[in-house]
Amino acid sequence: MMHALGIDAGGSRTRWALVDASANVVAEGAASGCSALQMHSLEGQQGLRAVWSQIAAQLSAQLSAQLPALSIDSLHAGLTGFGADDGALRDMLAQAFSVTPSAVHLSNDLEIAYRAAFAPGEGYLVYAGSGSIAAFIDAEGAFHRAGGRGHLLDDAGSAVWITCQALRAIWRMEDVAPGSARHSPMGQAVLARVGGSDWAASRQFMQTAGRGELGMLALAVAESADSDPRAQQIFQQAGIELARLAQVLITRFGDRPVILTGRAATLHALIEVHFRASLGDQVSLAIRENQAHHAAARWALQKATTRSI
Repeated sequence: MMHALGIDAGGSRTRWALVDASANVVAEGAASGCSALQMHSLEGQQGLRAVWSQIAAQLSAQLSAQLPALSIDSLHAGLTGFGADDGALRDMLAQAFSVTPSAVHLSNDLEIAYRAAFAPGEGYLVYAGSGSIAAFIDAEGAFHRAGGRGHLLDDAGSAVWITCQALRAIWRMEDVAPGSARHSPMGQAVLARVGGSDWAASRQFMQTAGRGELGMLALAVAESADSDPRAQQIFQQAGIELARLAQVLITRFGDRPVILTGRAATLHALIEVHFRASLGDQVSLAIRENQAHHAAARWALQKATTRSI
């Protein structure tokens, strides 16, 4: 029986799903986060191989009764940071999952997230994870974007942006009144996870933390939001910034439904409140979880089926 594997690789986690010939999900799981940008260094490549090994081990554990008879016929991986076809990455995935390189398909992670939400031309997807971006795939299959420029430039509304805004606020408080930030709810929650209340600990964290680790610190901001007005302001602004991405695409391509998704979008209710308020009642809007790894697996199956005809 034919099987296809879909991988959705983001900064904080990598989800995967295996579907059978009828597009039913027969196994799924999650591994460490990763990025296509890791292909630019030997250390990064080792990290990618470790993620593929995690997925292979999970597959083996879930389907031990069917192995070794089970084989993967097609694979589609959507990775954050992916910008162009990469033969080395294709070969790495083919080797990790015993698939021929021609059966490995690559895209950015947002493209599969969009296909999990809409048919081409149907609507706009705003995704808030470690980064933030809005996407539209038109009826001809062309990919259009707004945002997604990385946290050094923007990524407003994302988990990493929330973390950076919180740390900025904390240390500005310290500039004005040394010792005050560590007594605020947000300061206590964030600095506890950073590893210390002095500047050296925050500096060390910001210089050494990966994108996924930076994004996870936003959870501490969320924990303090109900009792800290500064944290509330950050989540309010996050909703406004994410709505801006949707409005950009509406202005460029016309009115269509909007879906807001991604784990950062659900960190606090204030994000949705201000996202909706900024777009207004005239926009058809939904907030939902995105099963991009399922979409990737079914996309891989579709390509395998087309190839076999």
